[in-house]
Amino acid sequence: MTDADTAARREAAMRELAEAREQHQKRGDVTRGRRGLLIVNTGKGKGKTTAALGLMMRAQGRGLRVRMFQFLKHEKAKFGEHRTLDLLGIPYEGLGDGFTWRSRDLENSASMAAHGWELAKEAIEAGEYDLIVLDEFTYALKYGWVPWPEVEATLKARDPKLHVVITGRDALPELVALADTVSEIQPVKHAYEAGIGAQPGIEH
Repeated sequence: MTDADTAARREAAMRELAEAREQHQKRGDVTRGRRGLLIVNTGKGKGKTTAALGLMMRAQGRGLRVRMFQFLKHEKAKFGEHRTLDLLGIPYEGLGDGFTWRSRDLENSASMAAHGWELAKEAIEAGEYDLIVLDEFTYALKYGWVPWPEVEATLKARDPKLHVVITGRDALPELVALADTVSEIQPVKHAYEAGIGAQPGIEH
């Protein structure tokens, strides 16, 4: 890339940024104040849980009461995020028996997901938290281990200030339609494709 290419890119970017700033300033329909959001992180790319953990840290820093339920990781898992959550005093539960493709008893996996949903539902209804993360919950919905109508009713009836974040691949269309914010993370490259294994502090 030449200096002329860089200059042309800069000029075009400055025009776009000026236009975007003007459009942002014209918005008059943006609500003010606290409102609970339903946020979904889905897609086949890396970073869905990572993004949810980042939101948890941000919320904790703002004084919000935070809790996480993980629907695939088992209760004794001590990955990097768990060690940090322990240090921050953020409660979390591992509700699964590991990755589904390694499960030796899928009926037990289904039962654990159903039990996990009961715990999460109780927390949602209790009104004691400001942000609740249902990590890898899309799988429990996709596999029919947890009934969507019950989840939908619970989410709609929750405290209007409660934020709920749901992560995992293949989010149900009904969940996407109900959500306020949906991010679909798609892979471009992944180190695993080049034969590089999972890295401590990056994948676990």
